Amino acid sequence: MAAKGIPGTYEGIYKNVMRESSGNPNVVNDWDINAQNGTPSKGLLQVIQPTFDTYHVAGTADDLLDPVANITAASNYAYHVYGSIDNVNSAY
Repeated sequence: MAAKGIPGTYEGIYKNVMRESSGNPNVVNDWDINAQNGTPSKGLLQVIQPTFDTYHVAGTADDLLDPVANITAASNYAYHVYGSIDNVNSAY
């Protein structure tokens, strides 16, 4: 992430991963508004496909459930919206 200019600490990523997925890289949220609208949140940081597509980081897998791709896309999104994944303290 640092090589791509995306800020964030291990602690910030870890706290969000544990809140969003309890560390399960294959979890799919099939009950919230995103799921009801046909785009369920998926993976370690519960990213929806359109957000993944927009914030995907070159050099990572093109698979939303890939842990590295999921974390970097979510961290890139958090950087653009909140300044850093470290600033996210609830669902985003």
